Amino acid sequence: MRRLLICLLLGFLPLLIHASEAPRPKVGLVLSGGAARGLAHIGVLKALEEQGIKIDAIAGTSMGAVVGGLYASGYKIDELEKLALNIDWQQALSDAPPREDVPFRRKQDDRDFLVKQKLSFRDDGSLGLPLGVIQGQNLALLLESLLAHTSDTRDFDKLPIPFRAVATDIANGEKVVFRKGHLPQVIRASMSIPAVFAPVELDGRLLVDGGMTDNIPLDVAREMGVDVAIVVDIGTPLRNRKQLTTVVDVLNQSITLMTRRNSEEQLAALHPNDVLIQPPLASFGATDFGRAEEMIDAGYRAAKALDTRLARLKPAESQDAELNAARAPSQRTPIITAIRVENDSKVGDDVIRYYIRQPIGEPLDLGRLHSDMGTLYGLDYFEQVQYRVVHKGQEHTLVISARGKRSGTDYLRVGLNLSDDMRGDSAFNLGASYRMNGINRLGAEWLTRAQIGDKQELYTEFYQPLDVGSRYFVAPYAAFEAQNVDSVLDNDPIAQYRVERYGFGLNVGRQIGNNGEIRFGVGEAWGKADVRIGDQNLPSEHFNEGFYALKYSFDSLDNVYFPHDGKDVSLTLMQFEPSLGSDTRYRQWEFKLDKAMSSGPNTLILGGRYGRTLEDANVVTSSFLLGGARQLSGFREDAISGQNVSLMRAVYYRRLTPRAYLPLDFPLYAGGSLERGRAWNNDNEFDSGYINAASVFIGFDTPLGPLNFSYGLNDANEQAVYLNLGQTF
Repeated sequence: MRRLLICLLLGFLPLLIHASEAPRPKVGLVLSGGAARGLAHIGVLKALEEQGIKIDAIAGTSMGAVVGGLYASGYKIDELEKLALNIDWQQALSDAPPREDVPFRRKQDDRDFLVKQKLSFRDDGSLGLPLGVIQGQNLALLLESLLAHTSDTRDFDKLPIPFRAVATDIANGEKVVFRKGHLPQVIRASMSIPAVFAPVELDGRLLVDGGMTDNIPLDVAREMGVDVAIVVDIGTPLRNRKQLTTVVDVLNQSITLMTRRNSEEQLAALHPNDVLIQPPLASFGATDFGRAEEMIDAGYRAAKALDTRLARLKPAESQDAELNAARAPSQRTPIITAIRVENDSKVGDDVIRYYIRQPIGEPLDLGRLHSDMGTLYGLDYFEQVQYRVVHKGQEHTLVISARGKRSGTDYLRVGLNLSDDMRGDSAFNLGASYRMNGINRLGAEWLTRAQIGDKQELYTEFYQPLDVGSRYFVAPYAAFEAQNVDSVLDNDPIAQYRVERYGFGLNVGRQIGNNGEIRFGVGEAWGKADVRIGDQNLPSEHFNEGFYALKYSFDSLDNVYFPHDGKDVSLTLMQFEPSLGSDTRYRQWEFKLDKAMSSGPNTLILGGRYGRTLEDANVVTSSFLLGGARQLSGFREDAISGQNVSLMRAVYYRRLTPRAYLPLDFPLYAGGSLERGRAWNNDNEFDSGYINAASVFIGFDTPLGPLNFSYGLNDANEQAVYLNLGQTF
C-alpha cells in the first residue's frame, strides 16, 4: 500500500507543481500614434521578445495601428525591422506611381513646358478639390501587399494576437474602435491625418486618424480583458515659438496638439502594475522616416531600461511553447482562382480588367500587380485603385476596386518660360492645356493646348482608343502656330519672318507598353511668311503643305524634369507630296536622344538631336530651330534656324538637398552643360559652322513644377539668361 501511495504521489507531482504556478497575467500592448516616430514601436517589440514577454492583445492608433497590426498578423521582429529600413517611404507616402508604370499617353503630357501640378474640374465645370493632399493610393497598396494573408480574417480576435485599431469619425468626432473588418483598410483609416491623407469611407463613415480621439488606446486594451498593460507613448512635447521655423515643424506641432489632451487623460488612468515606455524621441519629427534605424534603437533602449519591471510578466516555460505556436504566421501567397472588377468610374470594367496581368490558377504576383495598379492609377480616371483577396473555401478571388475621381477628371495645366540675351532682346512663352478625360467607356480624350508669346500655338486633338487597352488609337487634330524665323545670307541675318501655319490631319497608331508609341499620319497645312524685321521690300511668301508623317517615341525616364535614369528617344520621318497639296516634294527627318545616368546625388545626361532636309525646299518654312537653355546656350530661345541642324550636349547636375519624405520633397540642384551644334541650309548660303556653348544653372523642383535659372554663353559671342517654369531639358 505504501509503495502504491508513493507511486501515485510521484505521478501527480508534476500536476501539483503546475497547479502551484501563479497564473500568467494577460498582457496587453498599447501602441500610440506619432507618424514616423511610430517606428520606435519596433524597437520596443524587439526588447519585449528578448525578455520573453508574450503579448495577449494589441490596441493601436495611427502608426501604432500599422506596427501593431503587422505584428498581430504574424510578422516577426526581423521582418518588421527590415520593412522599416527598406521601404521607399517617399513612394509609399505619395500617390504617383513610379514613372515606369505610367501609360505613355500620360507621359506625353509632361513634354510641353507645363508645370506638374494640375487643376481638376468636374463634369459640370466646377473646380474639384481633393479631401486630402495625399489620397493614400500607394500606402493602401503597400498595406494590402503586406497583409494579403489576412484577407479571409474579418474577426480580429482570430489573428495570431487579438487586435484593435482606433479611428475617428470626422463627421461627428466619435471614436471608432475596429474589432473586425478588412485589416489593411482599417489600418489605413486609423492613420489618416486630417488634410494630409484623404479620409477613408467605411461602413457609411468618413474616417480620419484615431489620434484625434484616442492616441493612447489604453481603455481599448482594458476592454479586451487584459490584466496588465504595456503602454508605449511616442508623443513629444510642444515646441516653443522659436523652434517653429519650417512647414515640417508646423506639421509636427499640429500632430502633437491634436493628440496631447486625450493622451494625458489615458496616461492618468495607468494602474500601478502597468508599464509605461516613453522612448526619447524629442529630436525626431513626424516625417523623419529616413531615420528609421535611430528610432528603432531608441525604442529598444527605452524598453531594455525597464527589464526589471518587465521580468515579472515573463511566462513560465510550460506556457512559452504554447504561446510561440500561436505566433506562427499563415500562408501569405494565395493561389488566385478568379478576378472580379468593382468600378464606378467613367471607363468600362473591361478596360480595367485588361491591365491586370495576374494569371488565373497561379500564386498572387504582388510585384506585377502593384505595377498594374500604378498603370491603372496613372490613367488619371481614379481617386483610388485598390485590390483585395476574397477567400471562400478553396477559391481565392482577386477583387480590383476602382473608384472614380470625385474631384473630376478634366485637367488644366499651365507653364511659363522666359529668356533674355542681355542685349535688349527677350522672349517669353505662356502656355496652358486642357484635357477632357473619359468621354466614352474606352477612355477617349479631347486635348486642347494654347500658347502665347514669342511662339503662338493652338492645338486640339481628339484621341480615340480602338480597343480596351488603348493599344491602337486614332487621333484627328487641328492646329495653328506662329513663330519667328530668321532668314540668313552668307551667315548674316537679313530679315526675320513671322511664319503662320494652319493645318489639320489624322494620326493612327499603337502604344508599345508604357514606354513607347508609334504613329502614322496624313496632314495638310497652309500659311504665310511676312517680313517682321528687316528689308520690308522682301516678298511675303504663301505656302501649302501636304505630308505623310511617321513618328516613333520611347520614354523610360524616371523623372521628366530632373531625370536620374532612363532615356528619351524620338524619330520623326516626313514626306511632303504635291499629290497631297504640297507646293514642293521633299523629305525631312529628325532624331532626338537623351540618356540619363546617376551615381548618388550626381547625374549626367548625354544626348542631342539631328535634323535633315533632304531636297530643295523653301528655307523659311522647312527650317528647324535651335537656341535656348541647353539648346546652344547663349542664344535666345529658337534664335537659330536652318534646314539642317545638329546638337550634341552633356548636362551634369548634383542634388544639393537631402532626400525628404512625404510629398514635401522639393530638391535643389546645381549643374552645368557643354554643347556643340551647327545649323545650315542646303543651298550653301548659310552655315553657322560648329558653335561651342556652355551654361550653368540652378534648378528647384517646386510644388508647381521645376523652376530653372540659367546663364549661358557661346563662342559666337552670345550670352543669355533664362528663367523656365515647367520645362527643364
